[in-house]
Amino acid sequence: MSVPVELDHEIAGALGGSPVVLSSSLGTNRAMWEPQLAALSGRHRVISYDHRGHGASPVPPGPYVIDDLGGDVLALLDRLEIERTSWVGVSLGGMVGLWLAAFAPERIERLVVICSAAYAPPASAWVERAAAVRAAGTTATIADAVVARWFTPDFASSEPASVARARAMLVATPAEGYAGCCAVLERLDLRSALGTIGAPTLVISAAGDTALPPERSREIAAGIPGARLEPLPRGAHLASIEEATSVNGLIIDHLAALPSPGAADSGLAAGSGRRDG
Repeated sequence: MSVPVELDHEIAGALGGSPVVLSSSLGTNRAMWEPQLAALSGRHRVISYDHRGHGASPVPPGPYVIDDLGGDVLALLDRLEIERTSWVGVSLGGMVGLWLAAFAPERIERLVVICSAAYAPPASAWVERAAAVRAAGTTATIADAVVARWFTPDFASSEPASVARARAMLVATPAEGYAGCCAVLERLDLRSALGTIGAPTLVISAAGDTALPPERSREIAAGIPGARLEPLPRGAHLASIEEATSVNGLIIDHLAALPSPGAADSGLAAGSGRRDG
């Protein structure tokens, strides 16, 4: 594990609400969580952040490993004095959540893993993608191919502005940060750790996800004792955007057991946003 970086982040929501961390997909930043913020912030203290090498977080030289991304989050939680939090992660963010739930279980209350994997073969695909991005010096060279896997064709044609915003996130991601995180997926294998996870876990898959197909979600759910699998009949890799209503309902239901804020603390926490980096 490398030295943790200070992750850029924001906090919104209920001042006294139970904390929930939102963790993004490879090639995106915390802006991808806009469809979830309104749904969660009335009841929870919501922390969204950018992975190292993404958004406004630092870009240390790669390659990275999953321990690096998990260590960055533990350092963030320590700075925020959050001893225990629930976790909602898409793709790479789900992998970080799995790592934390397995190797820092005292920090994770409840876990939601969306369109993710504990193992993402073939490794050669991630090696090639990292090499292509580094050679070009930009993620723009892969943007069209990647975004085509993020959304279904129907959504892309009906919601072009949403797709354009997601593409802009990818193009803005530093090449070294993206390539460094490709190495995380190249080396990732959390399958043997799944059985140690004790946090109540919800796993969401999307029928049209070709980036990390539904069988990867089924593998996660089968490996975690008591995990609940919810397959969405529609949507692709960024199901939290394309199928936001369904995903939000599932997240809210899974987090319903958490304590709600007191009456004096309910509502949006004005001025509670905070950034590092």
